[in-house]
Amino acid sequence: MPETPDQATPSDTPPPAATGPTLTPEEAAAHTAAADAHRRSEEERSERHMWWYLAYFLFGIHLIAFVMIYAVTHAK
Repeated sequence: MPETPDQATPSDTPPPAATGPTLTPEEAAAHTAAADAHRRSEEERSERHMWWYLAYFLFGIHLIAFVMIYAVTHAK
């Protein structure tokens, strides 16, 4: 009976493929700088979104508070 892939022994498995071409130090530095710039831009964007969410939340809390104050002061 032929072996299925889940029954393969370690000697039957092929070696892992290379992940890509080897980069020179200059190329690796450029890649790292580009990745760092992308991470910083994503961080700035998510921080900006966080401030907008906080602004909407605080606006909503104050709106509810003003409605409740109005209701209490105009109750009979």
